[in-house]
Amino acid sequence: MVVIDEKTMLPPPPAYSLPRTNPNIPTPLPVPESLHPPPFSAPYRTLATLSDLPSHLLLHVVHRTFPQAPDKSYNKVERQRKTLRWLTASLRLVNRTFYIACMHVLRSTFLPSYTSLIRPPYTSDPFPLQTPPGSVGTALNRSRETVVLDLFIALKVHDDVFADESELHLGQPEAFRDLFDLMQPRARLDDLLRAYLAPTRVNLSAYSVTFAPRRVGVIGPSRRTIVDVERAKDERLEVAAKRLARKLQEYLAARC
Repeated sequence: MVVIDEKTMLPPPPAYSLPRTNPNIPTPLPVPESLHPPPFSAPYRTLATLSDLPSHLLLHVVHRTFPQAPDKSYNKVERQRKTLRWLTASLRLVNRTFYIACMHVLRSTFLPSYTSLIRPPYTSDPFPLQTPPGSVGTALNRSRETVVLDLFIALKVHDDVFADESELHLGQPEAFRDLFDLMQPRARLDDLLRAYLAPTRVNLSAYSVTFAPRRVGVIGPSRRTIVDVERAKDERLEVAAKRLARKLQEYLAARC
């Protein structure tokens, strides 16, 4: 049993809000508002994800999805082809960040193969580096041929994997023929036409190009051919595009 001496019991200290009544004790200076401790409740933050990584780190992550060390349990080349197909069919569809990283790998991988299939006298430039002087709008900055390259990649990765999985796979020669006999020269001609007309500040977002071995033309907003020119079978696309650009300029000037 503990005996508490009443003389040793002291009154509780005064509240901090009460003024001091002892004149011998100086009154403390007020604490500035800026020195008060911060509140305990922090603002809500969204959790970081893999997509929040800087682009160069995310690109490194994508590269590391390919087989790194040799393994006798599988063929390394076949595993690489399956990884390329996975990038095309799955990973690049996650979001825009992964799309950019995956397409960087896919386009750099398949560009040499794509370029080797361009048939003379056709030319290719799926990645125009500079915007033509005086161009306006974003439509000029999009290369039509880049779309063809992406279609080629999608076709190529699936064809390679199917060929690895079965000896009975005969490939898709008709699809590749359509790409390089029609779609690639038409897209290249479209890009050339927009580049040649850029200094005149003509908005071509509502126009499209028609292509045939002996004739090329332009379809207007009314969905009919408004101008066309003949071309020789072995004529370079640049030559036909310049003639078509001059004729389209004359047509647009007459309507103004």
